Amino acid sequence: MLKKTIKINPNDNVIVALTDLKPGEILQHEDSTITLISEIPAKHKLTEVDIPTGGSLIMYGIKVGEALEDLPKGSLIHTGNVRHAVTQFGRKSEQYQWVQPDIDKFIGRTFEGYHRSDGQVGTSNYWLVIPLVFCENRNVEVIKHAFLDELGFGKPNPYKSLVSKMKKALVYGNLQEIDDITLDSVKDPSENRFFENLDGIKFLTHQGGCGGTRQDAEMLCALLAGYLNNPNVAGGTVLSLGCQNAQAELLESKIRAINKDFDKPLIMMEQQKEGTEAELLTKAIKRTFLALAEVNQNNRKPAPLSKLNIGLECGGSDGFSGISANPVVGHVSDLLVSLGGTSVLSEFPELCGVEQELINRCESLQVAEKFSQLMKAYAASAAAVGSGFDMNPSPGNIKDGLITDAIKSAGAAKKGGSSPVADVLDYGEYLKKKGLNLLCTPGNDVESTTAMAGSGANIILFTTGLGTPTGNPIAPVIKISSNTTLYRKMPDIIDFNTGEIISGEKSIEECGEELMEMIIDVASGKILPKAVKLGQDDFIPWKRGVSL
Repeated sequence: MLKKTIKINPNDNVIVALTDLKPGEILQHEDSTITLISEIPAKHKLTEVDIPTGGSLIMYGIKVGEALEDLPKGSLIHTGNVRHAVTQFGRKSEQYQWVQPDIDKFIGRTFEGYHRSDGQVGTSNYWLVIPLVFCENRNVEVIKHAFLDELGFGKPNPYKSLVSKMKKALVYGNLQEIDDITLDSVKDPSENRFFENLDGIKFLTHQGGCGGTRQDAEMLCALLAGYLNNPNVAGGTVLSLGCQNAQAELLESKIRAINKDFDKPLIMMEQQKEGTEAELLTKAIKRTFLALAEVNQNNRKPAPLSKLNIGLECGGSDGFSGISANPVVGHVSDLLVSLGGTSVLSEFPELCGVEQELINRCESLQVAEKFSQLMKAYAASAAAVGSGFDMNPSPGNIKDGLITDAIKSAGAAKKGGSSPVADVLDYGEYLKKKGLNLLCTPGNDVESTTAMAGSGANIILFTTGLGTPTGNPIAPVIKISSNTTLYRKMPDIIDFNTGEIISGEKSIEECGEELMEMIIDVASGKILPKAVKLGQDDFIPWKRGVSL
């Protein structure tokens, strides 16, 4: 039988409704009897005790808000009676003690991956075509249209057929039939791939490279260098105009800073040197084709699970995300770290309020201090433009029970499990240490996933309670729903369901082990996540400076 409420931490004074609750309903929660003052929608929170004006609201064992008015026991909390508030963080405390999960099921397990000469292993094998400046976006698109269909990487568009049918209906005067027209099913284009060991050619376009600050150009080149060095990438074609801030030499220096032994095939073309567009594109296409034939020689081979670098992301979160999907991902992170692998937790605005816990988990004072400095600098930057972390929750978050940023953050941080923090990375830095890494990125889903792939993630786990199609060009994104309703409503974008935790059918550990099995299959190319099938190649670099 489904429980009606859940108390996440024994120290909490706020509990979560697991189902819709009616005004006047009498709840027996543990040793407390609560008479509901108002309707409590599922996923929303209610007070377990009387909380006076100015009193702290405690969830996940930490302060997540303050009462703007007296809140009697059984009150619904909402944006009108609660404000964001957190406890200030300080220095690292005593040595952190971690109890590792049981990894017996996964010891000695492998996945089938693409081995690189530097020891990294990819879960996919992609070629990149990227511009150093927005002026080259059109040329990238021309190369894209030249290659994709001819090499069997193009995605059929069923909506073209839909428009064609509507045109015919209009011509024959049968507009009333339009509502009955259905989408045609389409074949998987991978069946006709010319290069069988190549998973695709990915074309990244952006609006940067010039016109902004020199720091923005440096950040862009660091990000692109990370993409080229990512184990899922076999090599790349880079188009430069020639006069922009993001010079080819800058990109090359960023690549060497990440990997001094970088030896992947890299084709650099500069339009102002080549002359006509036809000369540039003809040469780029010919050289790229020959490189594709070369990297197609690489086959999948067994690799230990310690070669997995998993990004941890959430987006379109709801009031169940921090109870089901995020803890499941956290358990996977702990399993992977225990197996010698790497996980990456990003979205610094969504770690607001849990800083002290993460600081205490840092393996060294230096790592803790770097995290503290990055958080303070980020918060100050937000305040300087009249904003703040408290403005992070979206209307969808709030509607589904994430009333303050601290409530959202406390649940979002569960994706990082409980393992020690091995390292802290600023945006554009590449992974250097095994274990759990914290990466400074915005809370924006795509800016965050973009950054994680640029730091070396070869798979991304993405939890959602409301649904989002977000994907990444080079790192397969596995979409995980926090509730069964979403899983059934959006089967075209959701890969894995943790709603059975809410219904009491499964435990976090059971779901975590099942998700780990899916990860191994995805890493081996046996399963294509929905975002990959849809061609959802989202790529947004973080522009931190002003335009000049």
